Amino acid sequence: MATPLTLHTESGADGTPRLIATGEIDLSNIARFTRALAEASAGTPETVTVDLTAVKYLDSAGINALFDHADQVDRLHVIVHPFLIRVLTISGLSKIATVEPAPGAADSGSGE
Repeated sequence: MATPLTLHTESGADGTPRLIATGEIDLSNIARFTRALAEASAGTPETVTVDLTAVKYLDSAGINALFDHADQVDRLHVIVHPFLIRVLTISGLSKIATVEPAPGAADSGSGE
């Protein structure tokens, strides 16, 4: 049974593609997440924003999908719940993509 995950694609205020995920990203739903990443960029090599503000769990399959996608676009911008900042920094994703906490989420407690 797949872990609950909702995916929605829209255009940001500047027209850049934005993928918004809610739930958890793991091996059970990685194919849907990977497909949504590809559809969000729709062949454009420009900036793509992935909003993971409402995602509190991301396993290695999800991290690998983000790495793969960062290789396919000029700039990957990932907005995450503060719980995920450390994981994405340690993984090295923050070296090849812009990774930042969700606006206003910095005080929500990351356990530090």
